[in-house]
Amino acid sequence: MLAKFRPLMSAAPTAKAAPAVAFSTAAERDGYAQYNHTDACQHLRWTARESYEYMYARPWSRVVDFYAELVRTGAGAAGLAELFRKDEKDHTRDTNGEEPLASSEEQMSVKSSKGRGGRWERANFKIVLSYHGGSFDGWQKQPALNTVQGLVEKHLGQFVDERKAKQLQERSLPVEGCATVAGRTDKGVTALQQVCSFYTWRKDIQPDDIKDSINEAAPDKIKSLVVSEVSREFHPNFSAKWRRYLYIFPLDEDAKPISGDELSSMILENPEYKASRSFDVAKVDKIIRQLEGKMLSYKIFARDTQASRSDGPAAECFMFHSRAALTKLYSADENCKEGATVMCIELVANRFLRKMVRVLVATTIREAAAGADEDALLNLMDATCRRATAPPAPAEGLCLVDVGYEDFDEQRCFIVD
Repeated sequence: MLAKFRPLMSAAPTAKAAPAVAFSTAAERDGYAQYNHTDACQHLRWTARESYEYMYARPWSRVVDFYAELVRTGAGAAGLAELFRKDEKDHTRDTNGEEPLASSEEQMSVKSSKGRGGRWERANFKIVLSYHGGSFDGWQKQPALNTVQGLVEKHLGQFVDERKAKQLQERSLPVEGCATVAGRTDKGVTALQQVCSFYTWRKDIQPDDIKDSINEAAPDKIKSLVVSEVSREFHPNFSAKWRRYLYIFPLDEDAKPISGDELSSMILENPEYKASRSFDVAKVDKIIRQLEGKMLSYKIFARDTQASRSDGPAAECFMFHSRAALTKLYSADENCKEGATVMCIELVANRFLRKMVRVLVATTIREAAAGADEDALLNLMDATCRRATAPPAPAEGLCLVDVGYEDFDEQRCFIVD
């Protein structure tokens, strides 16, 4: 389905202000804010400024409220099932506690590791968290900022063993626990089933004690879904086999869907319509599907990465699943019975680079609007300048759905053929 949107300059009043960039000539524009593409496309590509304005002009409030409700209810990944008309029972693992969070082999090794002595005597707990991105300044602890890690570690402090507590006090440091996470999220990014771990030498700690402590930290903003004791060999990051992200992109509420044939006739009748800000969701799906089943270097789609992690194997990711679909987003508010039309992009990979998902989403939409070939993203992999890709899409639309420690099963995905 094709969706036609409002002109770029008619941004919503609540939209974030675009960066102040002025272009006196086309050469200055191409030299600073726009990459000089050589790939063929049917229409004009958006400049970096146009892409930024378009992204932030979307009606994001419905998406933010939707994520906030999922966190408040503690629905986890199962809360997304209704969005895609799926059975919630197929997505309730790791949240209701009926099935073990770790594999049977890991559960068995919990007992065996306790008899090995030394560091193996420490109790290691796996914590599945759900938190609302708009309520925090990202995951990573930072001075004077309200971060998820900072809040979680503060409430884990009461479970720290006496020896470590004494060491922290002698150094005039707060008595806090240490939480290791499967993957850090940026400010504004929501997580439905984030995974972190915490260990302690104390033997009297029960999983429910940790769960209750975290749930009291910030009600309706962060919720501990399940806590379980696992092997000391378990590491939330290194033990993970895949991560799944979902990006919900809101379309204009007053947009009138038009078919591809109608668009073609409009372009023939009015050549200036080439600059229209519209794209085909089916085209987005075709472009992003080209990434499936491939090990590729996504360095061109990353942002703010260290030099050592910007090239080579450190920038390579294997994409298990990449799809896009059109759906309706319904609100719990009785006054908003009309569903909002949204495009959802589901990505599953063994790893993701910093801001990689948001850049992929924005670039795919830009290429679809330009009528580029289906291999547009693959062609960009060879680019040497990150300006070849679009600025990152807003963090408000991104959600870390879950982290997998078993082999990937496509049937657990929401967008499937």
